[in-house]
Amino acid sequence: MSRIGKAPVVIPEGVEVKVDGSLVTVKGKKGELKQVVDKDMIINIEDGQLTITRPTEQKRHKALHGLYRSLIANMVIGVSEGYKKELDLVGVGFRASATGQMLEMAVGFSHPVVFLLPEEVKVEATMEKGKPPRVTLESVDKQLIGQIAARIRSVRKPEPYKGKGIKFAGEVLRRKEGKSAKK
Repeated sequence: MSRIGKAPVVIPEGVEVKVDGSLVTVKGKKGELKQVVDKDMIINIEDGQLTITRPTEQKRHKALHGLYRSLIANMVIGVSEGYKKELDLVGVGFRASATGQMLEMAVGFSHPVVFLLPEEVKVEATMEKGKPPRVTLESVDKQLIGQIAARIRSVRKPEPYKGKGIKFAGEVLRRKEGKSAKK
């Protein structure tokens, strides 16, 4: 039994949801997102709430039930509020600068690392004295922003001894003790 799938998606004011066969379109003040839903799933919109029902109790239908409910709920939140990811560049000499859709980072390699980001993602790089440089990503698409943030982090993952690298803001790293002196 999918408990996530049974929960209705509340559609806030200013958000328009259209169902055209198996295509769900969500429009809001921040943008527009589209998602193709499995043809077996039944989508109803009543009284500002969207509900998804499954035709049978097959394992496949149960899995898709919760999946599509979560995807549509993420789309509704994305077009109404948006998503934001922040990454910190921890290390001596680490820098970041954003120009339009291009993110350039100096993270300890012999050359700067350059990322060309898609139009759907807004990027901002801030450098304050006494704090590590911070890269802020904003988008309406949760999956896209998560994938881009993970790709940026993979350039220089935080290492467990000194904690140097690119990490998510608020991420707690498990630190290891270094070599201990032998007697």
